[in-house]
Amino acid sequence: MQQSKLSGVTRVVLDAMGGDHAPAEPVRGAVDAVSARDDIHVILVGQEDVVREELAKHTYPTDRITVVHAEEVIETAEPPVNAIRKKKQSSIVVGMNMVKQKEADAFVSAGSSGAILVGGQVIVGRIKGVERPPLAPLIPTERGVSLLIDCGANVDARSSHLVQFAKMGSIYMEHALGISKPKVAIVNIGAEEEKGNALVKETFPLLRECSDINFVGSIEAREIPHGEADVIVCEAFVGNVILKLYEGLSDTLIRVIKGGMTSTTRAKLGAALALPALKSTIRAFDATEYGGAPLLGLNGLVVKTHGSAKAGEITHSIYQCVTFKEQDINGKIKKQIVGSTEQEGM
Repeated sequence: MQQSKLSGVTRVVLDAMGGDHAPAEPVRGAVDAVSARDDIHVILVGQEDVVREELAKHTYPTDRITVVHAEEVIETAEPPVNAIRKKKQSSIVVGMNMVKQKEADAFVSAGSSGAILVGGQVIVGRIKGVERPPLAPLIPTERGVSLLIDCGANVDARSSHLVQFAKMGSIYMEHALGISKPKVAIVNIGAEEEKGNALVKETFPLLRECSDINFVGSIEAREIPHGEADVIVCEAFVGNVILKLYEGLSDTLIRVIKGGMTSTTRAKLGAALALPALKSTIRAFDATEYGGAPLLGLNGLVVKTHGSAKAGEITHSIYQCVTFKEQDINGKIKKQIVGSTEQEGM
């Protein structure tokens, strides 16, 4: 690739072999992204003959999609640490090494969550001062979106980790989504400070003392869909349960509503009138509209999408990478986290 042609362009490595619908959906997501915007260059990493066969089905600006061969594929059931160590020619390892070597700005994959989390830390590496990188998806709410941090990377987190999650989440929401002084809350079983498990009780006063975040206290799970906070802080076990319940309930409600609106002739007539408004409402609560979950705190951007991701989610994840680069999210995290750790060491 000639760097002169890519100045001002975000270079996104896309794992063409990752996910339930690979390579068809990742390839289509890449094609849609570069066809819609001219500030993106996608590097499809995977088995070259398979990827090129899929690309041949589409019309797109050929100068903005590159294919890089990676012979191996890391399967979902493989132990992640062993897979990263042994499969050096896998699409995940090859793609992450491109980010590490600054040959790309970001890596996006719908592949093995474990391998992506391990690879992000081992290959791309953590920003100096970041204790644990959290996985942080945007979730739809009544008022827009909130950032759920952490949702799967650090099951046994400490209070210092959660404080950093809050800081990184605030930076992301303020600069990537334009929310001034984003409200930060910690997931709890009640609003009172004395409630919660040992981790929450230890973290609460630390968050309250942080002058560089807008901490608003505890948030109960039922308040999350109302958008009571912009950054939802928790350790990964709790976050993953919230995320999976959120997604499952959303899918169930949509099916029940659709079933009810087609159950009788009268219902069908009413549905025809309500359909335009209903479609926009349902779309707003579709998590795939907001892209994937960035692994914050790394020396490069890694984004994990759902294993079942279709082209639309992948395209939005690529757009996420552009915003992340343009807003220099990593630079802002480095400045705040490194500054904080240096002050603590004084």
